[in-house]
Amino acid sequence: MFTGVIQSLATVADVVPEPPGKRLLIRDAAASRVAAVGDSIALNGCCLTVVEVAGETLGFQAGEETLRRTNLGELTAASRVNLERSLRVGDQLGGHYVTGHVDAVGTLAERRDEGDWSTCWFRVPPELVRQMASKGSVAVDGVSLTLVEVQSGRFSVALIPHTLSGTTLGGLSPGGRVNIETDLLAKYVQSNVLPPSASGGFP
Repeated sequence: MFTGVIQSLATVADVVPEPPGKRLLIRDAAASRVAAVGDSIALNGCCLTVVEVAGETLGFQAGEETLRRTNLGELTAASRVNLERSLRVGDQLGGHYVTGHVDAVGTLAERRDEGDWSTCWFRVPPELVRQMASKGSVAVDGVSLTLVEVQSGRFSVALIPHTLSGTTLGGLSPGGRVNIETDLLAKYVQSNVLPPSASGGFP
């Protein structure tokens, strides 16, 4: 479990093919000092297991399904990724509960920069907006954000200077793809209010 509060903007040191998946080598001095093999760490909001610790580099294995359903398959050496270590009991919850299970990949449709601030509109599969509400929470590339407007197939968020400088969202341009995870509570509410077929459950 995570909070969506990014702890560092890490760098991809290398991407090593391990068919049918890949090994992602991520350089982050702070995380590598405290991480151990078997730990769960979210990269761009996707929960992965540490399989290797070597100096300032952490190794992760991403399977075929993960690479297909997230933007991790697009990473190359020198790419930047949002990194968050898993939540421990007693830790401060600064964002919202994020599972690290990506629902879909969204696309930045529009970005309006106003000084050091930005308003971004993301396009997502229409079924995801049923789990969103204005002033609710959403994780975009693992970043916990407050929804501003929610429309059919898209939503907007307002990004403060700290978020723009400390996460991958600052360098995002229209057309850029991001991992989306809707609020866990909204999923449970939807599954209990709507019939199973309407909420994406069993037919």
